[in-house]
Amino acid sequence: MPISATELRANIYQILDEAIATGKPVEVERKGVVLQVVPPRKKRDLSKMPKRNCVIGDSEDLVHMDWSVYWKPYL
Repeated sequence: MPISATELRANIYQILDEAIATGKPVEVERKGVVLQVVPPRKKRDLSKMPKRNCVIGDSEDLVHMDWSVYWKPYL
């Protein structure tokens, strides 16, 4: 439910701090138009992902492999 611009003005720091803490956007209604204050999404830290062995063997072998036996011209 949107809050009024007057309510936002009266409690702006509290409302913005709550939006930052919860990550939920704040809807403000002004002259019949609903505006949103949206906090940015947190970026994922990919360094915390578990490492997986996807290629068994030397990955350089894939680069130098002869793929021509699998290639067929477009008909």
